[in-house]
Amino acid sequence: MRWPPNKAWTSSSSIQGYRHFEVIEYGGKADERWVVLAAVLDKDVNFKVSWGELKTYAKWTIGWIQLPKEE
Repeated sequence: MRWPPNKAWTSSSSIQGYRHFEVIEYGGKADERWVVLAAVLDKDVNFKVSWGELKTYAKWTIGWIQLPKEE
């Protein structure tokens, strides 16, 4: 996957009620890379994740995709 990261990401599960996020900051080098994501609908919901976690397809997908509603 390329660096710097894509701007839009979709979480496979809800995080604080949101699934669609955008990159607001990133940094680090090699195995220490990190990304700060913010919910598209609420910029106050933001958090830092490792680049390695973000590249895990089971958790994250590049772009904003429509997912089924959670029960």
